[in-house]
This record gives sequence, C-alpha cells and structure tokens, in this order.
Amino acid sequence: MKTMFQTSTPGRKGVWPKAADKGAAHFLPDNLLRGRDLPLAELSELDVVRHFTRLSRLNFSVDGNMYPLGSCTMKYNPRFTEEVAALPGFARLHPLVPQIRGAGKLTQGALEVIYHLEELLCELTGMAGFTLQPMAGAHGELTGVMLIAAYHRDKGNKKTKIIVPDSAHGTNPASATIAGFNVVSIESKDGIIDPEALEAVMDDQVAGIMMTCPNTLGLFERNLPKIVQLARKHDALLYYDGANFNAIMGKLRPGDAGFDVVHLNLHKTFATPHGGGGPGSGPVGVSERLLEYLPISRVVRLEDGQYFLDYDYPKSIGYIAPFYGNFGVFLKAYAYILRLGRQGIINATENAVLAANYLRKRLENHLEIPYNRICMHEFVSSAVNQAKKGVRALDIAKGLLDKGHYAPTIYFPLIVHECLMIEPTETESKETLDRFVDDLIDILAKSETDPESLHQAPVTTSVRRLDEVKAARAMELKE
Repeated sequence: MKTMFQTSTPGRKGVWPKAADKGAAHFLPDNLLRGRDLPLAELSELDVVRHFTRLSRLNFSVDGNMYPLGSCTMKYNPRFTEEVAALPGFARLHPLVPQIRGAGKLTQGALEVIYHLEELLCELTGMAGFTLQPMAGAHGELTGVMLIAAYHRDKGNKKTKIIVPDSAHGTNPASATIAGFNVVSIESKDGIIDPEALEAVMDDQVAGIMMTCPNTLGLFERNLPKIVQLARKHDALLYYDGANFNAIMGKLRPGDAGFDVVHLNLHKTFATPHGGGGPGSGPVGVSERLLEYLPISRVVRLEDGQYFLDYDYPKSIGYIAPFYGNFGVFLKAYAYILRLGRQGIINATENAVLAANYLRKRLENHLEIPYNRICMHEFVSSAVNQAKKGVRALDIAKGLLDKGHYAPTIYFPLIVHECLMIEPTETESKETLDRFVDDLIDILAKSETDPESLHQAPVTTSVRRLDEVKAARAMELKE
C-alpha cells in the first residue's frame, strides 16, 4: 500500500485555509516564523479518508478480533472512558498551568483525579501510598526497586542482591540490574517458588524479592506466607509485579499478604489502550515504611479542600517522569474503576479466571499443559508433541491469524518449551471462546495431516510470514 506522500498530487487540496492578513499581529518573533510551507502531502479530503480507512482495515485490533495474549492482557477498552479523557477541561489543560495555592483553580479537577485515583489504588492493593508517575510497567518496576534501594540506603544497610524467580515477569531482572543490584535467579518447583531454594540463597545481602503473583504460568504462589517470613528475617522487602493483578483485583490485596512495594499496569488491568508502544502507566504503591521515599511531587489535600503539589519530602527518590505521568491513562482507569465499583471489579476477576480455566479444560486433551491444575487468569500450554512432527508453536500461532484470532504469547515464559500462553480476559463471550478453541483444535489436527500448510501461514493477512532474522539484521526505516 502506498504512503500518502507517494500518492500526493501537487496543487490538490482538502481544505482552503483563509490567507492571513499581511499586517496581522502575531505573538511570535519573526525569527521563529516558518519561511516556507510545510512539506505535507497534497490530497483531497476523500483521498485522506480512504487512505486511513484502508489502513484501519489492515490493523489487527481488539475491536475486531480476540486477543488471547497471555501476560499482556489485551482487554476491550470501553468507549465511555475515551470520552472522559477527551473532556476539554482535561484534554486542553497544559501541565505548566500554575498549581500554587490560590492560583491553581484551573488545575483542581486534574489534581483531584490524581489524588482520588491514588486513594482507590491504595484501597485495591492495601498499600499506604501511591505515585502515578511511572509511565509503563517496566518503568514502575524500576521505580519500585529504586524505592527499595532508598529504604536500605537510609537505614545504612549494605544490600547488593535482588532475588528474581524464573517464573517472574520477564523485565524484572533488567529493572533490578539498572537500579544497581546483582540479580539472583532461583528455579521454580512444580511451577511456583520453592521455599527451600529461596532459603538457600537468602542472606543479609538480599535487598528484596521480586514476585509476579500469580506468576507467568498463571499459578498462584501458595507458599507466600513462608516467603514473607524469609524476607522479614533478613530485612528484605517484597516486591509485587502487578502485571497479573487482574487475576486477583477485588479478591486479594497484596499489602495484606505482606508485600511492601506494588506496581500496577493501568494499561492492562484497568482497560486502557495497550499495545503499539503505549501509552502506558505503571503506578507504584508502597507500605507505610516506604512512604517518605515516594517520588515528588505528591498531591495533597489541604484543610480548606484545595489540592496542592507538595515537594517537601527530603528523602524522596526525586522525579522519575516528566510532570505527573500519562494523565490521559489515569482518566480512563479512574472512570473504569468508578463505573465497575467494588462488585464489578470482583466480577471482572472471577470471569477472567473462569474463562481461563474453561479454555484450559477444553484444550487439555489437545495440547500438553505442563501444570494442569486450577489456574488463575491465564495458563501455559506447550506444543512439544506437535514440534516432534515439525510443527512448532510459531506455526500454530501463525495459523491462528488465518482463522481471525490474534496469537497467544509464544516462547514465554522460557521455562516451558514450545509454550503458548493463553489469556482470554473477562470480556470475551463463551461463543468467542468456543470459536477460538474450535479453530485451535482444527489447526492442531492439521499439524498431523497437512503440516506444510502451517509452515506457510499466514496466507490471508496483508503481510505474509516474514524472515524475522533478516528483518532484524537489515532494517529499512525509511521509504
């Protein structure tokens, strides 16, 4: 498909802006004014509409297809939240509008949203305080580990290590390393953390333990009380990676279970847009003993009811993002939480877990499921039996594209060979789930009778299977 610039025709216009009067006043100095026209494509309005309409039809999106993308939680995004985020009082508010007391009337609504959303997240997680600044999940991880480092530094502890189980979220080791810690990995046992393996590496050099709970296998860490006990014994903090919080929201609060730091992915758990590089939002909550280290500025409510940005936190880790984070994502998550309410959030969790277990049971006689027991919001299956006959997880994933489904996450977590991680989310109907399973079973049958057709898949998409190694090594980033 040609780009707009390739179809541009000199002199063609879609709008006719009124020419400015030669003597018209403007507020910019002459040296900042553009001396020539913008190099934009020249097209009619109809050309532009058709171009973007054709592009939209090429896009594989949750609006038109199911996304059983394990670990990444591609929920449907309710449209009313988009309307909330587009309200002029929010969308047209500049972050540099003064927030000083008495001069910040224009910002009171935005500050109230931040303040109240932090309160709601505290209630959902059992944390004492939150920062909304982190702009993605991994950014939240880094912020959380920086808070752990600040806590130990302030106490005079000489801590050098962070423990990361092999069942944790994939970015945990990188976040811990960037924060200056040495990463110690421990192997899972029966899909969850083995307390004996953890105890073997625990010492007074351990600053914290990073856990994803439920983990990337979709299993809840049932040894959590023992893990908390081991962490407390060595004054190590317990970090909760909230990538899978949608499996427990409204049912279990990480703070009540003993976690000291929590990061959440608003762009996953609370149904704001996710994918394509963002925008994301990874707020971080902390227990009482870490409150004074939270990033500045923090929104506080004064005695007269006004909201105010407070910078007076001498032990703060400082700024970790420009301004206040991705405010538009806050609005969508805030609206989503208020609309669902307590019971709605519980229902969403229960439906997500029910849907995952329904798919697991329907597929258990067709795919290898290494840890085939009650799962949470997702489960990991394996195509090891199909791979023996030449059809790998990648081929199955490509075949699903031809059936009109997005592929599950493949080859992650690394501890399961030829894995397909499947997460249906709470918003898919039983009919959609059944159609997905029926199509997947049909593909698995084809792996026996016609494996070559799966090696060629996808054949119905606008772009066929690519040479991924060549694409990485010989990128073309221009027309």
